[in-house]
Amino acid sequence: MQNKPLDLRDMVRKDYAAVAQGLDSCCLPSSCCGAEADMESLLETGKHLGYSEEELKLGLGEANLGLGCGNPQAIAEIKPGEVVLDLGSGAGFDAFLAAMAAGNSGRVIGIDMTPEMLSKARSNAENLNVPNVEFRLGEIEHLPVADNSVDVIISNCVINLSTDKQAVFNDSYRALKPGGRLAISDILRGGELPQEIKADPAAYSG
Repeated sequence: MQNKPLDLRDMVRKDYAAVAQGLDSCCLPSSCCGAEADMESLLETGKHLGYSEEELKLGLGEANLGLGCGNPQAIAEIKPGEVVLDLGSGAGFDAFLAAMAAGNSGRVIGIDMTPEMLSKARSNAENLNVPNVEFRLGEIEHLPVADNSVDVIISNCVINLSTDKQAVFNDSYRALKPGGRLAISDILRGGELPQEIKADPAAYSG
């Protein structure tokens, strides 16, 4: 039976809520990093993705849950004073790094559709004392930001989870200022997926 987009979105929200609440150690069911991943392996994986050790130790295990698949900071070229939007900000790791780059004169808005992740991100922002970040509840297909209000959009392994990717790019274009930038780290399909994977709803978020 074919899963409807709403069913998949609810399933993704449920899976990531479980991660935020610590019901999965660091990864989702059937994820490539597995249930046995620990802080040391998260550190090594993060270094491989291009983060510095200092960046990775910023809330490792709290803000960094090991859910990314790359490093959008490496291509975003965030400048002091810019407004940055993080699509699917999770517990806040990339948003906090963006806030450091944007400085006190800039600001970062993190968008996530999972209330449990938002709660964790807001708690992390308070604990890490990052005042120029705010986290908003919303879906990346319908961003809760004004037109032409953002300098840079970043996203780390989230757009692949959307059931309407074209809507994500359309609304990102709406939110960006003229000349704004989009920096995405994500996974791409390099070939046809086996039917058993296509039919497995757990594989969608895993």
